[in-house]
Amino acid sequence: MKTSQLRRELHWSRLLLHLIIIIGAIVMAAPFIWMVTSSFKTLDQMFAVPPEFIPRPIVWTNFIESLQALPFGRAYFNSFYITTIIVLAQMITASMAAYAFAKIKFPGNNVLFVFFLATMMIPIQVTIIPLYLIMSSLGLLDNHLSIILPNALFNALGVFLLRQFMMTIPDSMEEAAIVDGANPLQIYWKIMLPLVRPPLAAFGIFAFVSMWNNFLQPLVFLYSTELATVPLMLQFFSSQYATNWPQMMAGATISVLPVLIVYIIAQKQIIEGIALTGTKG
Repeated sequence: MKTSQLRRELHWSRLLLHLIIIIGAIVMAAPFIWMVTSSFKTLDQMFAVPPEFIPRPIVWTNFIESLQALPFGRAYFNSFYITTIIVLAQMITASMAAYAFAKIKFPGNNVLFVFFLATMMIPIQVTIIPLYLIMSSLGLLDNHLSIILPNALFNALGVFLLRQFMMTIPDSMEEAAIVDGANPLQIYWKIMLPLVRPPLAAFGIFAFVSMWNNFLQPLVFLYSTELATVPLMLQFFSSQYATNWPQMMAGATISVLPVLIVYIIAQKQIIEGIALTGTKG
């Protein structure tokens, strides 16, 4: 009797848990669904009372007009090549720093790592003015290098994720390589880097999403329309007196497609990478 009662309690608790998860998923997905449906509406339909969730009629021309109104093709190219360069650079610098913190013993290793992680708590709004002054003194304003250089140098989150995984790698592998005459650079390149592929792939995906959605730095550092990235280009739909909301939603829907594709393709790598980095630390 007690066993059957316990099973019923577990059954109802699971149903309740699944119900909470479903409600949470709907709440989280609601803004995205509203954006997609609004991209097929007219301006009157977007602000209709009561709200029209299903656009009637469906306005497909919003996508064509949004692409023709602004040079989105150029913005896509700018975002893609800037993001690719930054992600590749961060994967190299973060993995090298993680190897140093995880396997190379030097005075103040842990203290320096704590200070390094502390940079994650500093919002970009705090550093944007000093960074602007630095870029201005270097003559890099209105130049893609003003976005690439600061972001390509390091990523504290990537260092943390990769360090946690590298600490799980037995020291005996490194010691065997040293006996064979390998130097630290060779150990990093031939042993550590191949072993950290799962978390490195997960970090690369996170970095790609973050850099693709980067809005504040392009807004501050870039002035020319031909240099604008996709998030910055969307802002141009908003003028001083009016905002073309349907075209903006259509452009936003198009801009989110690369992120969705990356996430759908790399779900397994994201889950494996995060799971592996939490095995020790």
